Amino acid sequence: MVHRYCMASEEFIGNEMKKQRESQCTQKTISLLSPLGTIQVSGCENGVHTIQILMDVAPAERSVKAPMSCVVNDSPAEMSPELQRCVEWLQAYFSEPQTTGSLPLPAFHHPTLQGDAFTSRVLQVLLRDVKLGDTVSYKRLAEMAGNPKAVRAVGGAMRRNPVPLLIPCHRVISSSGQSGPYMSGKGDHLKQWLLTHESQRLEG
Repeated sequence: MVHRYCMASEEFIGNEMKKQRESQCTQKTISLLSPLGTIQVSGCENGVHTIQILMDVAPAERSVKAPMSCVVNDSPAEMSPELQRCVEWLQAYFSEPQTTGSLPLPAFHHPTLQGDAFTSRVLQVLLRDVKLGDTVSYKRLAEMAGNPKAVRAVGGAMRRNPVPLLIPCHRVISSSGQSGPYMSGKGDHLKQWLLTHESQRLEG
């Protein structure tokens, strides 16, 4: 009993230390104008913390011939190398997504992506193994993460993904082949847009 209590205490202390490190970061936010509307990227010297799709406009009409653009709308005077790397990746994703596989990803510095918790493991597996143009079911992703019965937990991990687009939770679909919810159901149309964007560019 004492042993279990000690383990729980250590886990609690570890989580509190992560939160403290997060709060000590000096974060800066960059605003991008993308085909999905405004995207805000926040991060510090150590890496990217969050990506937010604000859904302030309807997604742009796609054209196979015309490249999409993603431009910086507002940025701090000094941008960390990791934020710069993130911006460059997002710009490539919208204009020529097939090139992103050769680009370096920024470091991540959000507590959800640290440690060995199931959510972190699922997101890391998704990032590593589900490539551009591919999709994976919630069930299959649970198997890939080492826990076939954790289908609902995989759904929870997708909802807690702090860096959508970079970690492609939009590529996780239902076993029936339906695209499934995105951004708690508010961004279902964006999920379909992203999947079509990727498949069209690969076909082109």
